[in-house]
This record gives sequence, structure tokens and C-alpha cells, in this order.
Amino acid sequence: MHFLTVFWKVLFAFVPPTEYWNGWACFFVSISVIGILTAIIGDLASHFGCTVGLRDTVTAVVFVALGTSIPDTFASKVAATQDQHADASVGNVTGSNAVNVFLGIGVAWSVAAVYWKVQGKEFRVDPGSLAFSVTLFTSFAFICMGVLLFRRRPSIGGELGGPRTARIITSLFFLGLWFLYVLFSSLEAYCHIEGF
Repeated sequence: MHFLTVFWKVLFAFVPPTEYWNGWACFFVSISVIGILTAIIGDLASHFGCTVGLRDTVTAVVFVALGTSIPDTFASKVAATQDQHADASVGNVTGSNAVNVFLGIGVAWSVAAVYWKVQGKEFRVDPGSLAFSVTLFTSFAFICMGVLLFRRRPSIGGELGGPRTARIITSLFFLGLWFLYVLFSSLEAYCHIEGF
């Protein structure tokens, strides 16, 4: 396993300890490295999608989203195993997505809007299939929340954990929702089904 992680170990060895500047040096270097890696992942995914003939929306929904969610998944797993309740792990997922959407898109769009305003032009973003994708995602999110509320019953044992059968069924159900989301988003991106 060491040969797979040596690059990451060397890269993050450049992050200063938290004792420097009351942790601010660690924070800013970590954020910078995360930003650089995010840009690299986005470019690699875009080039991969172009090479195999995938549209940008499909590449984003499948590869970029999956690549950026894997660290959050491991963080949620660690939080779930170390915490008595599921609040930290479920909160990590929703908090991470909120930061990605509100801060990630918000800052980029705000900078672009200011830039184009200074240039004396109007900033417009083509919505594309965003309405369909967001509606589908929101619908599936409500279904997931319903499943989590259902799993709170004492006979199941909580949102996370519980009997092995309940865990496997819930995991397969959530994985199936993800596959359906990717399938419907891809079909809409290639105009096989009509969006809105």
C-alpha cells in the first residue's frame, strides 16, 4: 500500500505543523493544496471525458463528483465509527455538500460577476440541464432522508449500524439511487429523455 500513498505523503509533508501561526499556516497551505488538487482533478476528468466521448455534464456527475466525494466518505466512516451517534457522520455529508455548493460555486460566480461587471459586460451562465439534475437529486435526497428516519425505529437500531441485513439492504438501496441518478442524468444529457 505504501507505493500507492507515497505521493500523497510527500505532498502533504509540505503542510506546516499546526503550531505555526496558531494553525493558520497549516490552514492556508492545506486549502491551497486542496484547491490545486481540485483543479487537477477537474482538468483530468475533462480530458478523460473528451477522450472517451462523454459530455461534460456526464463527466461531472460521474467522475468529478465521485472523486471529490471519496474523501468525504472516508471522513464520514471515521466519524461514524468513533462517535456514539450518527450525527457527526451524517452532518459531515450535508456540511461538505453545502460548502461545495454554496461556497465553491458562490465564490467562483461572484468573482466572475465582478470581473464581467468591471469589463462593462453582463455575466450569464447557461443553465443547461441543471434544473433536471437538481430536481432529481433533491427528490432522491428526500427519499434518503425518509429511509434514515425509518431506520431510527428501535427494531432496526439507528440510522447507521443495526442488523447486518438492514445495513446491506440500506446500502444497496442508496447505491441503487446513485446509479439511477447517474442513469437519468446521462439520458437527459444525451437527449434520450426530456428535461425541463
